[in-house]
Amino acid sequence: MKTVIVTDGKYRMSIAAVRALGRDGWRVVLTQTRSEAEGTPPVFSSRYATATHMIEGSVKDAEYKDRLLAVIKEYDRPVLFALSATTLNTVSRYADEFKEVCDLLVSAPEVLDALNDKETVHARASELGLPVPKQYVGEPDAYPVVIKPHCGEKLGLTAADRYTIANNKEEFETKIAKMRQYDPEPIAQQKVEGDGMGACLLIDADGTLINAVCHRRIREYPITGGPSSCCESFYSEKMIADAYALLSSFGFTGMAMVEYKGEYILEVNPRVWGSYPMTVCCDSHFTEDYARACAGEKLEYRPASYKQGVRMRFTLNDGMSTISHLLKGHFKAAFGGVRDFFAAQEALKAKDDKAPYRKYLWKSIVRR
Repeated sequence: MKTVIVTDGKYRMSIAAVRALGRDGWRVVLTQTRSEAEGTPPVFSSRYATATHMIEGSVKDAEYKDRLLAVIKEYDRPVLFALSATTLNTVSRYADEFKEVCDLLVSAPEVLDALNDKETVHARASELGLPVPKQYVGEPDAYPVVIKPHCGEKLGLTAADRYTIANNKEEFETKIAKMRQYDPEPIAQQKVEGDGMGACLLIDADGTLINAVCHRRIREYPITGGPSSCCESFYSEKMIADAYALLSSFGFTGMAMVEYKGEYILEVNPRVWGSYPMTVCCDSHFTEDYARACAGEKLEYRPASYKQGVRMRFTLNDGMSTISHLLKGHFKAAFGGVRDFFAAQEALKAKDDKAPYRKYLWKSIVRR
């Protein structure tokens, strides 16, 4: 039985990844650093977790690389599923050392840095003729505009703080000055309308597309601009083709989500993203294909090979989103939240693996 090591078990996305791999017959090993753990991660209770390792210290420690390598060396050339951005960046910087003891798909550090930079992505997409919002140098000639840093995640900003909206000149001057506390040269772009959507791609070591899933955002929390709390799967050949053209132009390898607003490309998450459990809910075999590609199996891309129209929610966050819409008088959105409480799939709930969701739910309630 082939082994796969999933890192950073504290993140809820790990629950979906572990189940997908376990059901596919992989021996799943989990890791988590103690400094970031906040207790035992709920995923450690999964019936599909064969072994668990608490790693001393933090993912930010200089010693983290060697500590993670020590765990990997306990197994016979496992596949490595680096779940967090910090772990992925560490693995990328020391890729040669990791590739000696495990199988993985990882891009070079300069590729990850470029894709994490919103201005670099905007410029490349524009060069390729892909639709992007208008970007302003100096004072905008039209409002509203979105103001954001080059990479809010690197700055440690929460999702809700990674951008702000200015509706006029006075707001622009105030808000861009505030954003300069984090980034000396913030980006100002045209605020575009439309559904928030994502094209999620898996690209193998040869640069070949082997899996893709599209989803659209139904609700988010906070409702002023937070992560998706409810989303729905669909298929768009154009979105996938454009996203692949963009990622390929950087020489990207691995998994990434290209974020859209309406027809426009906004940014790239070159790592596991927040709504990753959708890949399991819609039966895309995204996670399994990642592991198989890492192990050297050649896979053929099959368009629209997943269930479309699947709605997935994170119950607690979506409940908060629904209440927020109700308090704001957004009755249509609030009604949709009530309906989806009964109609949408809970992202982390599974009949064959009940413990992780129960522990996650309890932990989230206590934290709140």
